[in-house]
Amino acid sequence: MIIPWQDLAPETLDNLIESFVLREGTDYGEQERSLEQKVNDVRRQLKSGEVVLVWSELHETVNIMPRNAFHG
Repeated sequence: MIIPWQDLAPETLDNLIESFVLREGTDYGEQERSLEQKVNDVRRQLKSGEVVLVWSELHETVNIMPRNAFHG
């Protein structure tokens, strides 16, 4: 189920994004990016609709995933 990111308290959204960024371990190439830059990238992607917040009833978790990868 997609969770509208706009419905979350700002602090909750920040915590979800930060948790996601820290666990992903994404390689950003030659230039390392700060946590703040990574969080801002994900926030921009949420606002543009590229990624969505998804609640998994099976795992009882929230994840961030590309909109085109969500099959719900």
